[in-house]
Amino acid sequence: VEKLGGDVLDIEVSAVKRTNIDKLEELILLQAELLDLRANPVRTAEGVVIEAKLERGRGAVATVLIQRGTLRMGDVFVTGSEWGRARLLLDDRGEKIDAATPGMPVEVLGLNGVPLAGDDFQVVENESRARDVTVFRTRRRRDQTQAAGQRGTVEEMLSQIASGQAKELAIVVKSDV
Repeated sequence: VEKLGGDVLDIEVSAVKRTNIDKLEELILLQAELLDLRANPVRTAEGVVIEAKLERGRGAVATVLIQRGTLRMGDVFVTGSEWGRARLLLDDRGEKIDAATPGMPVEVLGLNGVPLAGDDFQVVENESRARDVTVFRTRRRRDQTQAAGQRGTVEEMLSQIASGQAKELAIVVKSDV
């Protein structure tokens, strides 16, 4: 943070007490101006999935942050190994909208499955292209999991260490929440 000699702005904010919300908005606008953050709203939409879930009566729903371009109702898109057509777009207040511009979070309905949070979101020209991309991504993901499964079990690794074939057990710990 800036107070410790860094380049990250910080400000104390409280939504409960309603303090410094206006200053936060000013700092966001200042930072966006300094970094010259711009996006082309005319091109096809690209973004990232923030959250995805399966809702009863609505099907697969993904919350997407549009980073470039404009997402319109009826656009065909690919996200991760799923694809769909934007049947309904809802803004952050739950109201129906016709188009989502850059920087806008939007709930998208019309997916054929539930994508993973963090998956890229991209509008494509037609459904056949969307199917091709999802088939390719599904095949690649399956190949990666098969390759990961061929590494062996922990027992095999420990027996290799005991027999002298291996001297170390490399471990990567990943955690969440």
